[in-house]
Amino acid sequence: MSARYEVDVPMMRRRSGGPLEPPLTANQRLHYTQRAQRTAAIRIGVRDEARKAGVPVCQHMTVTLHYRPGDNRRRDADNLVPTLKAACDALARGPRRDWVGLELVPDDTPKYMTKNMPIIHEGTGERRLWIEIEVTRA
Repeated sequence: MSARYEVDVPMMRRRSGGPLEPPLTANQRLHYTQRAQRTAAIRIGVRDEARKAGVPVCQHMTVTLHYRPGDNRRRDADNLVPTLKAACDALARGPRRDWVGLELVPDDTPKYMTKNMPIIHEGTGERRLWIEIEVTRA
């Protein structure tokens, strides 16, 4: 028996007044402090949203990142992998005891978590970034 949950991932503005965008991409060249701040924002945001959604503790989950950019420009789905990784880290037990992870699964290794390639939804409309969590073994 499996259950599905949708959890929003926080987005950020690249420039003042610019559109909301995924916080981390493979093409960015950020200073390490900026990257760390964005990673922390993803982890804390996903952790809090997963708590609100009531995602249960389980033995295995499948996670898929979805992005609706609000336009039809060409984009590479693999550029979103850094955001996916930070979101998955938020769901698993962290490497240290002071970690902010939810501990929904023991670790984010393939034994406990399957990470699907991000999906980009084309078309106009409101921008949105979210993860779909499927609990496959309670």
